[in-house]
Amino acid sequence: MAEQRRSGGGGATASEHILVVFPGYHRSWAAWIEQCLERHGHRATLHRWDPPREIPLEDSLGDLLLSSGRVLLVLNDWFFELGPRPAGEWNDALRGFVAAHADRFAAVNLTNRPLLPATAVLEPASLWGLSEEAVQERLLARLGLAPLTTPRTPVTRVRFPDTRCDVWGEVPRRNPRFTGRDDLLTTIHQRLADAERGAAACTLLGMSGIGKTQLAAEYAHRFSTDYDAVWWVNSDDRNIQRDRLGELAVELGLRSGSEPGERIRAVRNALRRGDPHEKWLVIFDGWDDIEGADSLLPQGPGHVLITSRNRAWSERTDAVEVPGFVRAESVAYLMRRAGHISAAEAEEVAAEFGDVPLPLVQAASWLGESGMEVSEYLRMMRERRLSTVDEPVTGDGFPQSSMTSWSILLNRFRRAQPQAIDVLGLCTSFAPGRIPLGLIRAYPHADLPENLRWMTADLPAWSRALDTLVKYSVLTRETRGPAGLEMGPHQESVHMHRLVHDIVSKLTGDEQRDSHRRAVRTLLAEADPGNPLDSRNWPRYAELLPHLEPSGALDSTRPRVQETVLNCLRYCSRSGEYTTGLQLARRTRRRWAGFLPPLSPQMLDLTREESTMVRVSGRFREAYDLDRDVLERLRAAPGTNPLAELTTQGAMASSLRHLGRYDEAYALQHEVLEGTDRLLGPNESATMVARHNLGVSLRLLGRFAEAYELDLENYGVRESVLRARHISTLNSSSAVTHDLRLLGRYRDALARQEPTVRLHLQVLGPQHPQTLGARTQLVMSRRRGGGPTQDIGPEMASLLDELAQVHGREHYRTLAFLTNYGNYLREHGDLSHARELIEEAEAGYRALLGPAHPVATGMLANTGLVMQAAGERAEAMAMFESALAGLTATLGADHPWVLGCALCATGARNFNGRIADAVELGRDTVRRAHRTLGGEHPLTLSCQVALAADLRAAREHEEAGKLEEDGLLALTRTLGAQHPHTLSARQRTRPYWDFEPYLG
Repeated sequence: MAEQRRSGGGGATASEHILVVFPGYHRSWAAWIEQCLERHGHRATLHRWDPPREIPLEDSLGDLLLSSGRVLLVLNDWFFELGPRPAGEWNDALRGFVAAHADRFAAVNLTNRPLLPATAVLEPASLWGLSEEAVQERLLARLGLAPLTTPRTPVTRVRFPDTRCDVWGEVPRRNPRFTGRDDLLTTIHQRLADAERGAAACTLLGMSGIGKTQLAAEYAHRFSTDYDAVWWVNSDDRNIQRDRLGELAVELGLRSGSEPGERIRAVRNALRRGDPHEKWLVIFDGWDDIEGADSLLPQGPGHVLITSRNRAWSERTDAVEVPGFVRAESVAYLMRRAGHISAAEAEEVAAEFGDVPLPLVQAASWLGESGMEVSEYLRMMRERRLSTVDEPVTGDGFPQSSMTSWSILLNRFRRAQPQAIDVLGLCTSFAPGRIPLGLIRAYPHADLPENLRWMTADLPAWSRALDTLVKYSVLTRETRGPAGLEMGPHQESVHMHRLVHDIVSKLTGDEQRDSHRRAVRTLLAEADPGNPLDSRNWPRYAELLPHLEPSGALDSTRPRVQETVLNCLRYCSRSGEYTTGLQLARRTRRRWAGFLPPLSPQMLDLTREESTMVRVSGRFREAYDLDRDVLERLRAAPGTNPLAELTTQGAMASSLRHLGRYDEAYALQHEVLEGTDRLLGPNESATMVARHNLGVSLRLLGRFAEAYELDLENYGVRESVLRARHISTLNSSSAVTHDLRLLGRYRDALARQEPTVRLHLQVLGPQHPQTLGARTQLVMSRRRGGGPTQDIGPEMASLLDELAQVHGREHYRTLAFLTNYGNYLREHGDLSHARELIEEAEAGYRALLGPAHPVATGMLANTGLVMQAAGERAEAMAMFESALAGLTATLGADHPWVLGCALCATGARNFNGRIADAVELGRDTVRRAHRTLGGEHPLTLSCQVALAADLRAAREHEEAGKLEEDGLLALTRTLGAQHPHTLSARQRTRPYWDFEPYLG
């Protein structure tokens, strides 16, 4: 927001307009320059400037030229850290844009430190170290303005910035790295200026570390020219506060006794009268204990600024809530202090600390001085190997007394409200952030330590303790749950910032820590719904998950707590929180390995969940090796555990599918289904999972009809046993759609998938991985179904963005949709974009799977289609032939993927003049397609139409005509007369097949 002010003056002919551009840090200089120019008959406009980093510097400088007259830049080395921007960007802008408009720009320099080399284009006049008269002379000379013989007298005189006000009392030195907060400082200044005379008092409220003291100190420096007396009163301790306020009597030259009370009365009377100074500012820093405040708080023509954690001040004074930095301020500060980090990395650090200044200063110090990578720093923070209060903060003006201030507050609680200390101690056994304290009231029978049992028995005391902590900005009450629902007493939660958590943990000691942590993990186990497969329970698991490690749950030997840990892992794998889940699984394995046998039920369950999340992250070989090791251990151990063996074999089969070993995966999965059916029966969860996964294996083998029958059966069982809205039932419904689409029954697939997606959205939400998969099935059903396909382009682009956001651009699920979208774009004429996407997907699959994997091989067909569309026919044929040979070797000649590659290869042979070879391959492909897919499958019919085209080219018109006529009739009958396949065949447009990658 620009700070602008206009004043008239000067003669009609000689008056000029000057736009004075300054960073907020130099407001006092800008105000004095404005006054100087207006005294000599010119108009000035103040413009506080902090150009956003995301806007090109030339554009921001160009905006300044929209004003009339000259632009005066108030420079020092800080000016060129605005943004912040690389020095090279500033130099380029100065040498280019500013040099081209040198007649409009001028500058003054407030420092003796070197500026950027290209600043020479501005010819800045140095004002550093000069007297007021010399500065005035040099300023006017730089602007080419003649001084008036008799300067005008300003209505309100602004003091020269280098002249300290008459009274300046122990204001902390100015922080040279103070960043942002310009709008907040302007708000405070405006509120004090607009207040009624005698009532200009403003309180800055917020938790410790939010920057209240820094803000007050910067206010004093930035607006010092508005005051004749500025007095700073440390107010953590009442006695020190009284002594410090009384000392102002001496500075004001007041006659009073030596007793503090007499001095304070004299000071308050003098300030009230405005004698000897009307323009005064008194700052009370850290005034939390407001008892007796009326006997200390000054009144009169001046201003009072208070910093406090105590929200009771809002009833006595104008109150300003001090928030964290705006994200752009956080990013700018971090990038200035740690020049090696990117804006994205700075944003990640800022988000980690909620934009609270004090931990950001600590982070900037660590990163800047050590050169540490952001990922390593954040990992150490999250593993509690670093703390926001590990090292003293120096060099940035943040008080070393931060811990002292907290000690004073906690001691006050111990004296006046000891139960608040109990609540705080319990909170530090949860993770920082959202703390579900309502669990204490929801499960009063939980094993609380004796000294905490009052929390469930004495509701008034509980409310008083929480009110006290909220009042002093230690905790923040949350009135809504994670899903935005209103919360009752049993769902009550509070928010404890990481900084507060770290400080309180250090200051409350370890005497009760073990008993508190034991109580918290007991509460977590009590709150476990016991069914992580039910999506209705996911908000509860999301609430419990962060508190497992801080409470010591990962080290617990209690089966109930261990089951809660496993249920949280199951929640992660079902809800799509794979990264979080894998991290938790590995931390849990490290702890449990110390006291649990490797083949205990808990360790086997842990391995199963870890394997799932390793596999879904794309590390298929690692998942396979993990499960194979467990299977070998199970088979070598005395006694048998057939169900554990079957479960492990099922996991291994999943990894084999992803590794492209489809025959092995099918054989193993078939064995697992037979075993679970025999041991548990057809309607148990493990059997239903095995049946679903056998369907996946059949689909990958190209046995679409068998997959459809099995998936349809499984869907019916799941709908009956688990109900229609269960996550597994929804997954089976999408599997049936997939089978229908692969069978060429596009209209049936579309009719089924539309309601399936609606249920996914209702039950799981739009960005759950399974919902994204269901939406992919829907959009592909629309594409294959031949409706208004021009409408699905924006839908596909949006879905690709969401997949990349959830999984990452290089994840195999994103790569699959990159391919599908690239094929769509190629069909619709955007060949350049299509080529980019197909090349990206092909390279991604090759890196993930290796070049010999069937999916990596199949991608060559898509590359060939792009080349063919671009007229690169010989290169396209090489791609199709490579794909055909590679897939035939790994999958056999009858696999649908091989048949599709063969269809493309026949076209390439035809286009390259190898008609006889095209006919030979085409005849073989049609025979195989009839046998594998049936005579009315769209791929079979496409092969038939393509063969007719090749026969015509070979002058075998009679056979070609018969094949074409039969193919057209079948396409009309199965897909409809207006389907694109039918229309293309009728227009004799060569059919093709694009490869749709699928890993299972």
